[in-house]
Amino acid sequence: MRIGFIVNPIAGMGGRVGLKGTDGVLKEAIARGATPVAPRRAVEFLHELKGVMKENPVEILTCPGVMGEEEAKEASVSFQVLPMKVKDETTAEDTKAAVKFLCEAKVDLIVFVGGDGTAKDILDAMREKDAELPVLGVPSGVKMYSGIFAVNPSDAVEVVLAFARKEAEIAEFEVMDADETAIRSDTFAVKLYGYLKGPFLPMRIQGSKQVSPDTVDEKENQMAIARSIVEEMQPNATYILGPGTTVKCIAELLGVSKTVLGVDIYKNGRAILDVDEKKILENVDDWQKTWIILSPIGRQGILLGRGNQQISPEIIKRVGKQRIIVAATKSKLRDIEGGVLRVDTGDAEADNMLKGYIKVVTDYREWRLMPVR
Repeated sequence: MRIGFIVNPIAGMGGRVGLKGTDGVLKEAIARGATPVAPRRAVEFLHELKGVMKENPVEILTCPGVMGEEEAKEASVSFQVLPMKVKDETTAEDTKAAVKFLCEAKVDLIVFVGGDGTAKDILDAMREKDAELPVLGVPSGVKMYSGIFAVNPSDAVEVVLAFARKEAEIAEFEVMDADETAIRSDTFAVKLYGYLKGPFLPMRIQGSKQVSPDTVDEKENQMAIARSIVEEMQPNATYILGPGTTVKCIAELLGVSKTVLGVDIYKNGRAILDVDEKKILENVDDWQKTWIILSPIGRQGILLGRGNQQISPEIIKRVGKQRIIVAATKSKLRDIEGGVLRVDTGDAEADNMLKGYIKVVTDYREWRLMPVR
């Protein structure tokens, strides 16, 4: 099987530094101390793929330099480099050019490492070439609302193997267009951009985000959850508040503002809004009295690693699993694919710590245990 492999080396750099994306703000992300995310995810994927390539021969065609060649060398996999030029600072046009080369090379599958913006670029190039090659995303962006992504690099390898063995169905996946400028202003502006075909393997593909319904019942359920959590909150503790409308209801009951699409801190009766990893580390005095409050992404069921990378693996490990509070309405839990919550922090130690079961508050003084993988 021939795989085309594309890495967007800047994808995800705006996450931990609180920029809610990287499009158009790369220099600011770097100035805030952002470091590359995608190359590490790419090497992780290739390293795991290498472990199964003897039994399942795979030919890899990839881009020069930071868009695949360097990662393939680090993972020590055999590969061929596409005859294209790539500058040190890559752009969307490089991704589109790579797709066109891979279409002409007649690869069986395109695997890319990036986020929603990369998926859009690939779809644009496919439209220009009038091609319909199967595509699979290895998640490395900040939000990833599109459904074309595997849950993590390891799951991406499982999908590739199933595709090679003809055990995966080919399905159409939504590619979402997120207006990052609006999102940075705390306005949810996401629309359907189009569809990409790709291999589907249950529980390995994340699916697209589902927006919480704006109904009276849903709002009442959210407020009941908020009351239950607020009643149990400790006055001298610090609370890291993740994104989402359910967590916003908690802030409303506390009488403080909330960044709906960002991460905030509640401490000493006031809110510190729209914090990044650095600000969290600076504002926490006692990790034994610090809690994280989260709500999973609709349908995807992802708790950590999508849109809340400000809550980094270091912070998660300092807080500990026992002081993570999960809030989700009954309808949100019901609609989560496979009935399983997921974590993808990019750190194996943090992910393993979170596996097992976690308590989810679902109504006023009601909760249930949910599996985490």
